[in-house]
Amino acid sequence: MSIAAKLDSLGINLPDAPAPAANYVPFVRIGNIVYVSGQISMAGDLITGKLGDDMEIEAGAAAAKVCAINLLAQVKAACGGDIDKLVRVIKLTGFVNSTADFTAQPQVINGASDFLVEALGDAGRHSRSAVSAASLPLGVAVEIEGIFEVQ
Repeated sequence: MSIAAKLDSLGINLPDAPAPAANYVPFVRIGNIVYVSGQISMAGDLITGKLGDDMEIEAGAAAAKVCAINLLAQVKAACGGDIDKLVRVIKLTGFVNSTADFTAQPQVINGASDFLVEALGDAGRHSRSAVSAASLPLGVAVEIEGIFEVQ
């Protein structure tokens, strides 16, 4: 099954790739590698909150999934609108807006990792970092950047 068909079967419509908010590009493609700038937890509206304070792990994981969907939207744009040119996810770096004593960053970023494996199978398995941040842009709960292999 193609990636586009699998996403459709999961009820996922990739949004238009969000434009950068400052002086940077949303992705850089070098040969078959695409480096995608950090994608924030935004699905129409911003998903804001601080894990360990006013947001539960499950809500943080849902925000991370939104980041993963936005990452795929950028990959699709990098591939001229054809998400089926995605070969695999190489690496994710996830940032979690959390309190100083919050230690469940991996469980939050699992929302992105689990979704990518569900949508892409083995091609969605990746290396990863999950780190805490005292704050993130616009108060969002999660931001994730990624590295991808494409055709």
